[in-house]
Amino acid sequence: MVIMKMIITQANLTLIGGAERTLLKIAKHYKAKIYTAEYDPRGVFPGYADLDVEVVKKGMISSVLPYGRAMQGLHYGLSFYGLKLDDYDVINAHIAPSHWIRNKNERVLWYCHTPLREVWDLYKYRMQMKPLHQRIIHGAGARVIRTIDRKVVNDIEFIFTNSKYTRQRVIEYFGRTDAQTLDSALEYENYKYRGDEKFFFYPGRFSPNKQQLFAIEAFRIFRRMAKNDKYKLVLAGAVSRDSAYQSYYDEVLEAARAAGNVKVLTNISDEALRKLYGTCTAALYPPLHEDYGLIPLEAMASGKPIISLDEGGPRETIENGRTGFLVRTPREMADKMLWTAQNPSLARRMGKAGVERVKKRYSYEKFFEVYDKKVRQVAKS
Repeated sequence: MVIMKMIITQANLTLIGGAERTLLKIAKHYKAKIYTAEYDPRGVFPGYADLDVEVVKKGMISSVLPYGRAMQGLHYGLSFYGLKLDDYDVINAHIAPSHWIRNKNERVLWYCHTPLREVWDLYKYRMQMKPLHQRIIHGAGARVIRTIDRKVVNDIEFIFTNSKYTRQRVIEYFGRTDAQTLDSALEYENYKYRGDEKFFFYPGRFSPNKQQLFAIEAFRIFRRMAKNDKYKLVLAGAVSRDSAYQSYYDEVLEAARAAGNVKVLTNISDEALRKLYGTCTAALYPPLHEDYGLIPLEAMASGKPIISLDEGGPRETIENGRTGFLVRTPREMADKMLWTAQNPSLARRMGKAGVERVKKRYSYEKFFEVYDKKVRQVAKS
């Protein structure tokens, strides 16, 4: 354990996700205080209740901004950009734009889960979803945010990225070739194989870029190919109160009803999540350009094959054909779902290979060996 005073900054703590799980582990390891722009104790992992979490006070501009994804991002950025802290050895920033804390503070280590997706890699994708008047406003705001983002990132003392894929983005957008990749880890001992109850499982917050509709379409094709109603699809995740996400969630519910045999769950406990992993036939993972993703690791730790979209971080964590499959279309995903259903002994072998891989490569012991060393270096910079 490194004895030093760490402050963690995080854009928001309102939902359960992979980044929030990693941040919780880091905060406990360093007994760190957390500053966040938005906090909902009911929406996050219970472990946050044991930590010192402080909500950054809104500035004058942030106080009058309406609730919505774009306005949230601006509010978060402004909250950290103007915040001056003291009495710390190192600041550990996480989800963007919490790294804007570097504007008025030194000795910042940014664990980059992803650069600001709204203005960088998902900019065109998000713009296509907006009406004309919103595209004009979003476009103008994005240009300003990119300018600030580049300036702040240039000053940050050190950057870890959660995958090589994320590191390439950091290089492309900011020119920080010194960024170092450090894969997120997993408390794999909490997951275990519990049998096969004939269903496919996709956990993840309900968002257009998580592509639950892709999984539903793959399942619909699978059912047609398998020619039986024995199997089900279970989707589980958190839902943001942002109207755009509520609308997408409604779309998922409608598609689930139309497909049949699809169960949609929200706000499930960690124990329920682990049970679903442990009893599914295989886990699905089709998000758009995912930066890293803990779901493949959680599936492998549970002894289950993982069938993922062939892009982004999952290419680095999944051994195609050994611990899971990488696919490009709903039809390809359906083919692999059928394979796992028809070849249970081979699927079990694949699950065992996944457990072996997670234990060997993604332990927190290995993670903190690297993290502790760099934290000490940044604290002395």
